[in-house]
Formats: sequence, C-alpha cells, structure tokens
Amino acid sequence: MARLGLPALLCALAALSAALLAAELKSKSCSEVRRLYVSKGFDKNDAPTHEINGDHLKICPQDYTCCSQEMEEKYSLQSKDDFKSVVSEQCNHLQAVFASRYKKFDEFFKELLENAEKSLNDMFVKTYGRLYMQNSELFKDLFEELKRYYVVGNVNLEEMLNDFWARLLERMFRLVNSQYHFTDEYLECVSKYTEQLKPFGDVPRKLKLQVTRAFVAARTFAQGLAVARDVVSKVSVVNPTAQCTHALLKMIYCSHCQGLVTVKPCYNYCSNIMRGCLANQGDLDFEWNNFIDAMLMVAERLEGPFNIESVMDPIDVKISDAIMNMQDNSVQVSQKVFQGCGPPKPLPAGRISRSISESAFSARFRPYHPEERPTTAAGTSLDRLVTDVKEKLKQAKKFWSSLPSNVCNDERMAAGNGNEDDCWNGKGKSRYLFAVTGNGLANQGNNPEVQVDTSKPDILILRQIMALRVMTSKMKNAYNGNDVDFFDISDESSGEGSGSGCEYQQCPSEFEYNATDHSGKNANDKASSAGAPPGAQPYLLTVFCILFLVMQREWR
Repeated sequence: MARLGLPALLCALAALSAALLAAELKSKSCSEVRRLYVSKGFDKNDAPTHEINGDHLKICPQDYTCCSQEMEEKYSLQSKDDFKSVVSEQCNHLQAVFASRYKKFDEFFKELLENAEKSLNDMFVKTYGRLYMQNSELFKDLFEELKRYYVVGNVNLEEMLNDFWARLLERMFRLVNSQYHFTDEYLECVSKYTEQLKPFGDVPRKLKLQVTRAFVAARTFAQGLAVARDVVSKVSVVNPTAQCTHALLKMIYCSHCQGLVTVKPCYNYCSNIMRGCLANQGDLDFEWNNFIDAMLMVAERLEGPFNIESVMDPIDVKISDAIMNMQDNSVQVSQKVFQGCGPPKPLPAGRISRSISESAFSARFRPYHPEERPTTAAGTSLDRLVTDVKEKLKQAKKFWSSLPSNVCNDERMAAGNGNEDDCWNGKGKSRYLFAVTGNGLANQGNNPEVQVDTSKPDILILRQIMALRVMTSKMKNAYNGNDVDFFDISDESSGEGSGSGCEYQQCPSEFEYNATDHSGKNANDKASSAGAPPGAQPYLLTVFCILFLVMQREWR
C-alpha cells in the first residue's frame, strides 16, 4: 500500500509542476503586444511571441521584454509622429479660427469700400448728373487710394484727403465762376486757400480725422488676425529633439514592451515631458498675451469711435454736404480768392459757360439714418464680426502656456488627472512622484524627464516673438489713432494726424518706425532746415578734425 502511494504522489507533483510551468509560459506571452504592433502597420516578424531578454533595448527598461530592437526603433519614430500629430491638431483649430476671421474681415472691408463707392456714384449721378459724370474720376481716385491703403498701406491718408479736397475746390471754383478763364497756375493758387477759407465748412477736417482713425484701426486689426494665423501655423510644426524623442518613446510605448498595453502614462509624467518638448513654445506666451490684449483694445475702437462702417456708409452724404456748403458760400469764397490770387481773366462773350445756378447742384441728398446699416460681406455687420472675434481672442489667451496640459488632456497621450496610482510612470505601473516643472525654456533645467539645453532658444520661436511684439506696437498706435508705419511721437501731437508717407520702395521694414514732428517733418528735414544738409554734418566734422590736427602741428 505504501509502495503504491509513492508513485501516485510523484505523479501528482509532476502534474502540478507542468500546470505551473504552463501558467508561467502563458503569463509571458506577447500576443497582445504583437497584435497592437501589427495594427500600426509594422512587420509582425519584428515582434516576439513571448518575452525575451531586454539587453538590446536602448531607451526602454532592459528587463524581460516584448520588444525587439527593431520594435524600439520603430516605436521611437511612431512616438515622434504621435506627438507632432497631437500638437498639430491643437494648433490647427486655433489657426483655422484666425484664418476664417481674417477672411471674413478682409471680405467685409473690401466690400464695404465697394458699396460706399457704388452708393456715392449712384447718388451723385442722380443728384448732379452730367456735372458729376464729367468729374467722376476725382471720386474714383479717392476710393482707389482708400483701397490701396487698406491692401498695401503705402498711402499717406492725410495728404491724400487734403489733395482730394484741393482738387475738388479747383473743379468747384471753375463751375461757380464759369464766366472766367483760369490757368493751372491760378488754380494752384486757389488750392492754397483751402485751409484758410474753409470753402467746404468743417467736413474735410472731421472726415479726415474719422477716415484716418477708422482705416488705420481696420487695416491694423486685419493685419493682426493674419499675423496670429501665421504665427500659429509656423509654431505648430514641431521638430522634437533627440532627448525629447527618447522621452516620448519611454512615455508612450515602453509600457507596451512590458506587456502593459492598456496602462496609460500618468498625467504629471506626461506634463513634464510636454513642458520639456514644448519649452520654446512656452516662451511665446508673454508676447502672445500682450498681442491678444492689444487686439481686444483695437476691437473696442472698431465698435466705437473708429467704426469704419459708420464712417464709410454716409461718406456720400458728407461729401455732398461739403459741396453744398461750397455752393452756399461761393460768392464770399470767390471774392477772397480774387483778392489773394488776383482778378481772373474773363472769357469771351461767346464762350461763357452756363451759370452754376442752372446746374444740378441745387439738389440735396436724403438725410442719413445710422440705423439703416446695410449688411455687407457674408451678410453681416462690423459689430457682429467684432463681437465674434473678441470671444475667440479671449479663448486664445494663454494658449501656449496651456498647450502642454491640453496635449496631455488628450486620452491618447495620458491617463486622467485623477488616475494617479494606476498609470505608467516611465518604469512601471505606479504613482508618478516628481513635481511638474514650469513652462518655458528657463524652467527646464530641473526637468526630471527631458534634457533641455536652456542656453539655445529656438530661432523660429524668437522670430515669432518679434513678429508679435511688432504687431502689438502697431496695435497700440492704432488704438491711439496713429498710423502704424508713420506716426507722430511728438509730445505736442494732438493724435489727429497720420498716414504712411513712404513710397513702396523706400518704406522702412516692419521692425522700423519713422518718427515725425507735429508739422510732418522728419528728423532729416529738421537737420536740413537748421543749416547743413543731413549727410553733410559728419563730413564737416571730419574736415574740422583734420584742420585741427594740421593747425596743431603748425603750432608745434
């Protein structure tokens, strides 16, 4: 009986050992890791069926592993692509917002100008008939210059409007004094009396102020939307460093090598890696926020005193009022011009034109009602456009400092913020113990996950910071009613003037400004009026020094 019991016991032990061995082999199977690896389009022959020794791994833990060397290399490239894709998705949404709003504003402003020109043309044809049609190029030139300012910017609005009123005065003066012959020299003399006589009343002064401020604000705001779009577009293309790529591999796929395919990276672990990989992008945040604040300031101006829609809608009525004012005061204006420029030469009796009283200038336009605002581009109004953009701008604030957190909030990248114990910490399934570093390059010296060279800021990011800084400066000048390329910085400036006066080939770069004094002279003009021409002063100083040295030798 005892002899029969011993073999039975040995058989039982053998069966138990076989069962334990089978269970051990089953626990070390890599089938799920292999399945997920193949699902990404990789070669199944790269993946082992069971765990192997991990001495060949360079980044992932070198324990028993389900990853071959080929798998680690391909996972490294995949983690880089995953990171670039998630960052791009975050940025593409913001870029699309600015791109679509820029397009709407651009369409709106251009259509607003076209509508205003068409409205003036239609009304003036009905009101003034042939007289307007004979002089219509004057008004066409006005709108062409306004369009050119909005599109290109190299138009001095103040000078352009002054020229328009001077040319209009010449045409009007001929019409109200059609019995005289005027030479070009005489008409040039007439135009010099525009400011002194104010033949058009106060309309030119008010319209110049309104048009300048509204167009500067509108153009600068549209430029700001384009700059925001371009900055986001350029920064969204990330190129992770080797150190960042190693950290991404370790975070996203090294858990797979240990068979933990369903365990996601810890949130704080992900945050440290993203702040290290997006360190340079974090440095954009300060200038970005300043830029957003400046855009919101100009948006308020567009809703209020610098509303280009409220300026352009009634521009035909305002110009008509100026013409009527000239007609009403034509006798007094003519007498003062004759005194200043001399008596004109009468035309021969057979060539005397019809009196202006017989023309269509006696008609007046309907009164303008501000509530009759038409809808223009996309069937909207400026108020609705600005309200929408203001909301988007507020949402875009702190975008770059929030980007690491937003990436980690993506379920593909990390576990939820509340799942702190059941997550991958880079070594195993456990709590992540390191503190989260701050944003920006300067804060990455102590980043426990990504080695960052804090002494070498990204050149592309620095360029975008400069672009934002320049645009913010332009926004602040537009907010104050000054043109952004050619503005008055004199302490005595009233803030009413502006308009870029540079020619296209001679304009300063976008990082330069031309300061003018209140009279419109630049620093070189002042030097010229003071005596020597601007380029002569260094030359004279050199000559003086040479003469001084020669005299000194003579004295010796």
